[in-house]
Amino acid sequence: MAKESISVFDIFKIGIGPSSSHTLGPWRAAQRFISTLKEKGLDKVTSVKVLLYGSLAKTGKGHGTDVAVILGLCGEDPVTFDVNEINPRIEQITENRIMNLAGERELPFDPAVDVVFFYEESLPFHPNALTFLCSFNTGEKIAQTYYSIGGGFVVKEGEEGGSGDFVHLPYPIEKAEYLLAACDKTGLGIAGVVMENEKTWRSEEDTKKGILEIWGVMRDCIFRGAHISGILPGGLNVTRRAAELNKNLTDGKPYNNYDEWLAVIRSGGQSFMYTLDWVSCFALAVNEENASFSRVVTAPTNGAAGVVPAVLLYFIAFCDGNDDEKIIKFLLTASEIGSIFKKGATLSAAMGGCQAEIGVSSSMAAAALTEALGGSVEQCLMAAEIAMEHHLGLTCDPVGGLVQVPCIERNTMGAIKAITATQLALKSNPDHARITLDDVVNTMHETAKDMNHKYKETAEGGLAIQVPLGLSEC
Repeated sequence: MAKESISVFDIFKIGIGPSSSHTLGPWRAAQRFISTLKEKGLDKVTSVKVLLYGSLAKTGKGHGTDVAVILGLCGEDPVTFDVNEINPRIEQITENRIMNLAGERELPFDPAVDVVFFYEESLPFHPNALTFLCSFNTGEKIAQTYYSIGGGFVVKEGEEGGSGDFVHLPYPIEKAEYLLAACDKTGLGIAGVVMENEKTWRSEEDTKKGILEIWGVMRDCIFRGAHISGILPGGLNVTRRAAELNKNLTDGKPYNNYDEWLAVIRSGGQSFMYTLDWVSCFALAVNEENASFSRVVTAPTNGAAGVVPAVLLYFIAFCDGNDDEKIIKFLLTASEIGSIFKKGATLSAAMGGCQAEIGVSSSMAAAALTEALGGSVEQCLMAAEIAMEHHLGLTCDPVGGLVQVPCIERNTMGAIKAITATQLALKSNPDHARITLDDVVNTMHETAKDMNHKYKETAEGGLAIQVPLGLSEC
């Protein structure tokens, strides 16, 4: 059986919030379905319908799954589509009951009728399932089913893997054990080994350029989110907090852009409370933007998109890490840890609870920060293990099916745990560790299988049934 080859750009994807599995994945599935329709002839299409199953149905409204599939069917791309046009476009389609299929052909389409939520029905392969139905004027009808398996990865029914990309890598890595062996063999750090693999797809120069573009989107998301106040959409009346925290921490000091803002942050010193507040601000900013259907980067998911950027900006602001090469190494290392979890367990909260999102992101950030601060490969893997070990069993219980409560705050906790895991690993001898990263990946996988379905992004258990809807939680 072919092994899945995962690139740094499979783990870090630019998209639109609020969910990689419930928004980005279904959007990508719709785009793939459009490719099929183009092969058969868009001019022959008479109707299109979308069926949502399992978790995609149960929390689909709060995650904008219906919005995502409609925009995907319209031929829009989540990387480039203007987020300010989301609501006007959907309102226009809803009012006129007309969709511009693939941006090329107007077709009758009523979102209230043609996007169907099967709340009580799940498909066996994965709880995040959706089926596209299409009729043609020839009398032919087709149905294609896709599974959004976490982190924006999509599998068409009958396919293997999640990225659809199977190439021969110089250092195929299925487990942390293999990564350690590759580092020992080459004398390279984790980032160095990952870069050698990335050369299979593209030049080193293009990889570095792409990673810095990823960081640019992360950085802009933090800066934007730290300066927008108000109430998050969705009906929970959750108040955005990053802007107020930023205002208090900058204490009236003037700045006009990100670089000046960074200088202001650094000027405040490095006291524990000050640093802690900034890490929380960074993480809150990203996930408040994510909850607002803004542009974010999966890291490895949208719901956990704030952890890696927050820890990276912590490194830049407080550890003198404002250097392109250091940023590139950080994200390369983080991506490989995410890849190991995807291959050995899951990145889907609908399969494994929030340990698969915040837990994995914290593990990614911990390993990356450890390497950035000069830790050995063994210490990097130890940090990743520590971070996940203390997220094991974390449930996914979004109130109202929205990626807000408790999701936004969980990003702050995941970031802080990553930094703590790094500090522990850097002060420890990995030879004395009793648990390996592979042990904790296996444990996370087994825990995911044992977890009650109520705690897997269904909004049917935990905090999701404790908070009365319509009341402010934050």
